[in-house]
Amino acid sequence: MSSYKSPLLVLVVNCGSSSVKYSLLPVGGGAPIASGAAECLGLPEARLSIKLNGVKIVEDLKGGAHEAALSAIFAHLQTEGFLRYIAAVGHRVVQGGERFSESVVVTPEVLADLEKLTPLAPLLHPANMLGIRLCMKSFPMAPQVVVFDTAFHQTLPPAAYTYAIPRALQREHGLRRYGFHGTSHRYVSGKAARMLGLDPDNHGLVIAHLGNGSSATAVLNGRSIDTTMGLTPLEGLVMGTRSGDIDFGAAAYIARVAGLDMAGVDDMLNKKSGLLGISELSSDCRTLENAADEGHEGALLALDVFVHRLARCIGGLATSLPRFDALVFTGGIGENSGRIRAATLRRLEVFGFTLDDEANREMVGGRGGRIDADFGPAALVVPTDEESVIARDAAALAHLSDLDVFAAQRRAAV
Repeated sequence: MSSYKSPLLVLVVNCGSSSVKYSLLPVGGGAPIASGAAECLGLPEARLSIKLNGVKIVEDLKGGAHEAALSAIFAHLQTEGFLRYIAAVGHRVVQGGERFSESVVVTPEVLADLEKLTPLAPLLHPANMLGIRLCMKSFPMAPQVVVFDTAFHQTLPPAAYTYAIPRALQREHGLRRYGFHGTSHRYVSGKAARMLGLDPDNHGLVIAHLGNGSSATAVLNGRSIDTTMGLTPLEGLVMGTRSGDIDFGAAAYIARVAGLDMAGVDDMLNKKSGLLGISELSSDCRTLENAADEGHEGALLALDVFVHRLARCIGGLATSLPRFDALVFTGGIGENSGRIRAATLRRLEVFGFTLDDEANREMVGGRGGRIDADFGPAALVVPTDEESVIARDAAALAHLSDLDVFAAQRRAAV
């Protein structure tokens, strides 16, 4: 049993199509009290991993899906004595459409609007909605707050978000570029500007969030003005299993030669392409780097294509900025792969980037700082912290700053 005594915690829930991640954070900031992830939901190998007091616990979910995972998570929180202190729940929601430009408290009207957005994210949105509804049922006294991946990119200008297709499709069906990873880009861009001592009202950054899902964003004075992902998270950079940018003619050709319908092509481009498709080995960058060191042709090509596409997109994003102060790496690959960072900066020497090899080697395992040789544009690593952003938004929108009022309400409800 935990000895935790604070009265106020925020539970952050991130329901994916086959996973649930969570963190329990103190109101006002600080390291997570507990965290974990349920993976392979709905499959025989479904499992829940929990990190608590420096110990990792793995529980077999016996093929259970999202409801089983959340029930198991809530049971552990109850056992540790945390459940009664949860004052708000923050949810990561992938798609806010044009309706939501900032985080909001869940109301019946918000729920109805969220349901209408399912066609824009049919793989992830139903899981997001299920997580919200289950948490509303389990925590009826706690405000539920949704934080959107797309919200940070609502400042994109029309030239950046408009597809060159008949405009009626945007007016009638919301068909436009939205961008994703906004919570990460928001946190990292603010942190990088503070680390570099940049003028909040006069600076330009390119943020490269690199992981199994990857995107890059041009940020001007703290506002997103261009990004690589589009209507869905498929567009843009090469990713673990996603192709990134591809000629639609090529997609149509794939359908003909492989005998696939549109759903089949969509599945191939999202789940069987990217690093996995090129290497024919793995979607994991660490595995590919090890294989590349041993001369594996597919791994070498996959990493080269990844870097080529990344550098090309960073160069393109720079043209959206009136000034280019820094390139920032984040995400699992961005924070830990010195090889990818070094190869990317070598391809961007036209911008004046110079690499500090020793600093680059040291930036792993949660360390952040500059990796450039201190002349020309800065290059740095900033570990992302999406959970803290979600928790902060949830606490603010739930008005948890008035602790005495909340504590009185909680006592009265018990």
